[in-house]
Amino acid sequence: MKRLVPLAAIAAIVACSTEQTVPTEVVSVPLYAKGGSSGDIITPHLSGDQEVLASTPTPAVSPAQGQAIFRINGTMVEFRLIASNIHNVIMAHIHCDIPGSNGPIAQWLFPQTTGGPQLPNPGIVDQNGVLASGTVNLAGVNCPTEAAPGGLTNPANGVPLLTAIRNGWTYVNVHTNDGVAPTNTGPGDFPGGEIRGQLDASN
Repeated sequence: MKRLVPLAAIAAIVACSTEQTVPTEVVSVPLYAKGGSSGDIITPHLSGDQEVLASTPTPAVSPAQGQAIFRINGTMVEFRLIASNIHNVIMAHIHCDIPGSNGPIAQWLFPQTTGGPQLPNPGIVDQNGVLASGTVNLAGVNCPTEAAPGGLTNPANGVPLLTAIRNGWTYVNVHTNDGVAPTNTGPGDFPGGEIRGQLDASN
């Protein structure tokens, strides 16, 4: 499928903050402008109520919002990840699993695309705007093979990441941590993920 992303919708996400802060970056137009190169466009919205975390409070209390924009051309995936009104961001990834379930990391998006340790706590203290962007080649990249029992219920278990993305079996997750024990105490302190959005090429 081919779908153009309304620039007004992206601007609304960047502006969606309960705080009077100014985005640190401006979303550039050429990558997603009408008449640009063709490809499948996937634009999941990220929010706390999509997280699966049995804690009190849950990430659903977070005022943070996000938008991920992915354009797939063959095995090349161009992406931009926007996050606003979120604090202490330490990392973001593509995970493999269906809505309502937590799955393993398949592709790093932030702070780099090649994997590695999280940022020193508390990471990016105040984030409003573009968190990460780039291009990754997903040729030969598979969703991890999980050991039972989790892998038995995960349809993405061991399959090519591009296949999982096109089938709606992946999600983008942005993780936060304030660096102070205990964890999961509220916005800015959800190491398991504060905002999440399912990738689904069928919509």
